[in-house]
Amino acid sequence: MLFAILWSASCRKDFEYAPSNGHLSFSKDTVYLDTVFSNIGSSTYTLKVFNDTKDDVVIPNIALENGTSSFYRLNVDGVAGKEFNNIPIYAKDSLFILIETTIDIVEPTANELLYTDAIQFDSGPYQQSVQLVTLAKDAIFLYPNNELKSQSEIIDVKVDESTEPIELEGFVLTDDFLTFKSNKPYVVYGYAIVEENKKLNIEAGSRIHFHQNSGILVKNGGSISINGDLSNNQELLEGEVLFEGDRLEPDFDNVTGQWGAIWISSGSQNNTINYLTIKNAQIGLFVEGRENNSESTLTITNTKIFNSSTTNLWARNANITGKNLVIGSAGNSSLLIENGGYYSFTHTTISNYWNKGFRFNPALEIRNDTRTNPDVAYDLQKAEFKNSIIDGNSQIEISLSPKEQHTFNYSFENCFIKINESNASNYPDNTAFFSNIIMSGELDYFSPIDNDFRIGFESEAFNKGDVDTANAVPYDILGVSRITSPDLGAYQAIEKEF
Repeated sequence: MLFAILWSASCRKDFEYAPSNGHLSFSKDTVYLDTVFSNIGSSTYTLKVFNDTKDDVVIPNIALENGTSSFYRLNVDGVAGKEFNNIPIYAKDSLFILIETTIDIVEPTANELLYTDAIQFDSGPYQQSVQLVTLAKDAIFLYPNNELKSQSEIIDVKVDESTEPIELEGFVLTDDFLTFKSNKPYVVYGYAIVEENKKLNIEAGSRIHFHQNSGILVKNGGSISINGDLSNNQELLEGEVLFEGDRLEPDFDNVTGQWGAIWISSGSQNNTINYLTIKNAQIGLFVEGRENNSESTLTITNTKIFNSSTTNLWARNANITGKNLVIGSAGNSSLLIENGGYYSFTHTTISNYWNKGFRFNPALEIRNDTRTNPDVAYDLQKAEFKNSIIDGNSQIEISLSPKEQHTFNYSFENCFIKINESNASNYPDNTAFFSNIIMSGELDYFSPIDNDFRIGFESEAFNKGDVDTANAVPYDILGVSRITSPDLGAYQAIEKEF
């Protein structure tokens, strides 16, 4: 009996709560939810509420200031809603509140909306509040509907022998949607298909965001023209075109493989790309050509491709001319050339410092066949690299795989090529294939792990370029003149920032 009385007395306090009376504290006084697109849900954010007193307390009311019309949603101790009553917190304990939002921009002329609300605790003289702030951007959403006809396509590309060809869902871009403008960002769901005899034009400053497993498919006879400009502000990049995922939170800024690919399929010709950044794709740019096709498949200049989960630039029997390119880190090769073709790369930085797992392939791989089908091979008519860098965090960053009875023409002139000493004899200098090659040394990058491949004055690439080659590409990717003393790669050396 005595034990029962003592037990009852010791537990009675669990059922008696004092009012909070304005004595709560919070992990934040303002919760900033990162930028979202209109009508797309945000990530989940957390607010922690503390009871620092010696008493168990009850919060009479927790509610959003804007009430049931608020664009915010709350979850308090596992219960979803917008208003909660009589919420207890034990002494010296805490309470978690989860916060999400989906904002609808209803004003037709508004491209952005700074939306604010507050979580209010209690009322009257004891009321406390935590502010909520979110920036929402209006966007043009492209997805299969009545205007954009849905299609299915099979992409015959494989990452390795264990994978199957990729089947994708797409939609045809009608004439009304064949020009992407810079006044609003675009959000693409599925693959936007450019059909035969159609051209997709993308204006300078455009921002294209792709949902998971989404991208652009340029079909046989179609083409794409990406018309970015040099930016005056290298932080805002107001002139460049940007392709990336549709999650705008900073935590997703460097998450690889968020979306699919830009696929230029066989039979598409005279595609042009200038000042484009492609980041965080599965395959950044996949370009197919035709056997013995001397017509240009793609001319690509002043462009950066990095952080693809497989390959940044994957070319298959294509005809590509590239100048001032930065082909950065990727899960496999940075640049993969298969099934021969025609290629010319000048002042290109191919550098793979992948740090998100194992990487088994070099930064640059060139072959007559494909990894997955070595029995079928084609002629490599030309693969020339001038005033360029082939580098990475592996000992050997180049692989050349010729096939007997097939042409395999390649050349490297005035290039830095990362190899180790034991393999140096395989890449002799002053021959028809290798001329003025640097095989070791520090490149003095700004931050290769962050795909910042600008170089400082201590770089082995400093002032090592051929002047005649540089005259054909007189300015680097940032608009700096290289005519008199060219450096290797896409960037001229500048003073490093400390």
